[in-house]
Amino acid sequence: MTKLAELDKRIRIGAVSYLNTRPLLYGLRRSGLIDKVDVVEAYPARVAAMLLNDEVDVGLVPVAIIPLLRESHIITDYCIGADGEVASVGIFSEVPMEQVEKVLLDYQSRTSVNLARVLLKEYWKKSPILEDAREDFRSHIKGTTAGVVIGDRALEQLQISQYCYDMGTAWKQHTGLPFVFAAWVANKALPEDFQDAFNRTNAYGISHMEEVVASEKPYPVYDLMDYYTRNISYKLDERKRQGLALFLQKLKEL
Repeated sequence: MTKLAELDKRIRIGAVSYLNTRPLLYGLRRSGLIDKVDVVEAYPARVAAMLLNDEVDVGLVPVAIIPLLRESHIITDYCIGADGEVASVGIFSEVPMEQVEKVLLDYQSRTSVNLARVLLKEYWKKSPILEDAREDFRSHIKGTTAGVVIGDRALEQLQISQYCYDMGTAWKQHTGLPFVFAAWVANKALPEDFQDAFNRTNAYGISHMEEVVASEKPYPVYDLMDYYTRNISYKLDERKRQGLALFLQKLKEL
């Protein structure tokens, strides 16, 4: 197995520029590994496209991209997951779900959009019009038009929309399993010493959550400590792997 020091170029890492990734990146930015890699941040669907196009070697990507990769390796024991309410992935509306006629789909994440499709069909048993949304779509969430909103904007939308149907909660109630929204996926075999070091940088941030929160600017919209410790579940354990496998199976049935 090639070692990190023997590579003729730096490993390219694609990271998601959301608040929920800060704990995973905190240790990386404070380790010697940061000098041996290149990190680029973007929204989830963009990072996924970069991984597909081999513009990065590993990315924190929406898990729905995994079946589209010619080669895929989940390389750490950490993820962006939820074992119940996630807060930052939901269907938002001005009316109850039974009155929703159209759902705008957030362009930023393939996984959340496909999760919405699964849950609308199987859990809520609804078949509204589904429409791919543009960047300014949140202003169109009104009347009987709802919207899938993810990430930091979803935390903001909690303050705006009368109804939020949390998709972490819905998935848990529907399947009894936690959900994995994003994982560190490589599109090629990477050196084991890199994987080990990278895994340890992830672990460092998760075990220093108070420092992670303190390093962020004050965030008036949502309590970050609550978000990082109650809503987001970072450990990619066996139950999350079961939830991930079930979701990927359901994708085939859409």
